[in-house]
Amino acid sequence: MIKSSPPTVARGFTLIEMIVVLGVIAIMMSLTYPAYLAFSQRAKGTKDMSNLRQIAIATQMYMNDNNNVFPGSSTQIWMSQLEQNSKYLSAWRVLESPFDTRATSESGGGNAMTSYGINPSVYSGGVPISADKITKPVTFIVFAPAQKLGTTVSFQGVGNSPAPGVTVVGIGGNQATSTPGGNATGGTHNNRTKINAMCADWHVDTMAWSGTGPAFTNVADPGSDPDAQYRWSP
Repeated sequence: MIKSSPPTVARGFTLIEMIVVLGVIAIMMSLTYPAYLAFSQRAKGTKDMSNLRQIAIATQMYMNDNNNVFPGSSTQIWMSQLEQNSKYLSAWRVLESPFDTRATSESGGGNAMTSYGINPSVYSGGVPISADKITKPVTFIVFAPAQKLGTTVSFQGVGNSPAPGVTVVGIGGNQATSTPGGNATGGTHNNRTKINAMCADWHVDTMAWSGTGPAFTNVADPGSDPDAQYRWSP
């Protein structure tokens, strides 16, 4: 007589084992998430600098064709002049920062949202100045992100805002101004302590938002920043 083997019963996890596994997963996530955030910030910062470099090249080409005068005027906004028929700027998306939390668009024509602004000091009475008016190009900031107040970076700037278009100055007095003087809450990355900016010699720099040394928001020397007076005024 052949005896049949007793049916095998699949053994499941006990409640204690499940709790241990979930605890291990939670610990691993807590260890890796900060690293992921840091990596994401570095990637966005690199893309942001790439955008500014492309804007710098486009601006330089535009100025080479226009007597070394900055783009923009009382009737035309700077980003439309750079992007006109893709002559200088390849795509409108270059004007959208990876830190910008708003919906993006490939549409151009000066009516789509942008993340970057131009220093309003490059205009005198609404008329763009020539590069030779700038005393210290290596220090003078031309382009940088324009931001709103708040703990989350949300850029301000639409192409059809009052001429000469988007500026680095906050609109309406309730934005964190990139030009010093507003209620700025910080930069775009590194816990809002850093911001990328393009200077008039066409290099892009990652700068401290504020501090006693060289900093984005300094207009006078707070100590160890003798170039502060040249940063926002030609």
